[in-house]
Amino acid sequence: MDIFVLLKQTFDTEEKIVLQNGAVQEDGVKFVINPYDEYAVEQAIQIRDELGGKVTLLSVGPERTAEALRTALAMGADEAVLISDERIKGDEFEVAEILANYLRGQSVDLLLGGNFSVDNGAGQVAIRLSSLLGLPHVASITKLEISGGKAVAHRDAEGDIEVIEVPLPALFTAQQGLNEPRYPSLPGIMKAKKKPFQHLSLDDIDGADSAVAKTERLDLTLPPERKAGRILKGDLPQQVTELVQALRSESKVI
Repeated sequence: MDIFVLLKQTFDTEEKIVLQNGAVQEDGVKFVINPYDEYAVEQAIQIRDELGGKVTLLSVGPERTAEALRTALAMGADEAVLISDERIKGDEFEVAEILANYLRGQSVDLLLGGNFSVDNGAGQVAIRLSSLLGLPHVASITKLEISGGKAVAHRDAEGDIEVIEVPLPALFTAQQGLNEPRYPSLPGIMKAKKKPFQHLSLDDIDGADSAVAKTERLDLTLPPERKAGRILKGDLPQQVTELVQALRSESKVI
């Protein structure tokens, strides 16, 4: 079974975000595998161990993403592919187009990824990719069973569970609760150094150089600091009068 895992490297969730000149500062920051992608990696390894096959990690990002891919290889994935190029701007439309161009030349039985990334939080890449490849897509899965060329997935649905059956190949995105990701072992870390790792540019993928970002981030700012709350004094009629005056003269909402 040919299993591909879409993986992104993100800030460690414990890191403090610092903005300077309209951009997030990355100097000295610790980067990790996007937490939701860890569930996808773990699920892929479990399926391979049960049904056989190969788990290939696939990422579009800067060269530093290799560290996250090595970590996932140490968890037990078989191969990794990093598509890195200075021409890549990184919006979801562009990334999905690049991934689709790469995957069209591969044998794919199953695609797994995280429900969304904890940095941008857009959750667009997987669903765009499934559309480009013409594959069924099920998001936010908390359980996945594969048998006889079909997959049955359980997904979160507003506090309830929705059970969906789709034919393979298909794309699934993982939600917390799907599994418990393993930690890389020392033998796994040593083995990861010898596993196949491809570094590709846009020129190595047919059609990928035609992918153009549709959005551009011009500036990034923190929201204004919240003002301290105010306690209204007096009896109830006085409080109501003061509240109405504040809404009319200060907030100007009435």
